Amino acid sequence: MNKSLLVGAVLGAVGVTAGGAVATYSLVKNNGPEYAEVLAVQPVNQEIKTPRQDCKEVAVTHQKPVEDQHQIVGSVIGAVAGGLLGHQVGGGGGKKLMTVAGAVGGGYAGNRVQANMQSNDTYTTNQTRCNTVNDISNKVVGYDVKYRLNDKVGQVRMDRDPGNQIPVDKQGQLMLGQQ
Repeated sequence: MNKSLLVGAVLGAVGVTAGGAVATYSLVKNNGPEYAEVLAVQPVNQEIKTPRQDCKEVAVTHQKPVEDQHQIVGSVIGAVAGGLLGHQVGGGGGKKLMTVAGAVGGGYAGNRVQANMQSNDTYTTNQTRCNTVNDISNKVVGYDVKYRLNDKVGQVRMDRDPGNQIPVDKQGQLMLGQQ
């Protein structure tokens, strides 16, 4: 066999084998970690206030309309009754004085009695009273994630819980939109 043919065949076989090994090595070679290790996940909450109407039926007391604002009826009845009583007490010239005094005192007393009766003359109705109150709830708006990548610890806010690891791209950056 020709020596140069044999050397060429051996060199060709070595070249093909070396090329395959280099190609395989570049496919297997890892430029860094494929994932960052998640160390802690803390949910981030936001307080939500939702207004609503809180209505209740309540009893409301009203003053009845007054027909005799000056209590004339009470004054007249009191004056007549007081005059009659005063007339029964006095004697001689004092009888007239006691009648007048009884009429004046009775008129005043009748006026006050009627005023008191009118102020206590009430009625009650039920009315609906409403107030705005806020219902408070919490909503998770994100997650603060503490992670380790290449022996460095970092923190990032994500819109979801990433689990135990976060994917890393070929440049060593976190891939936050995928998992």
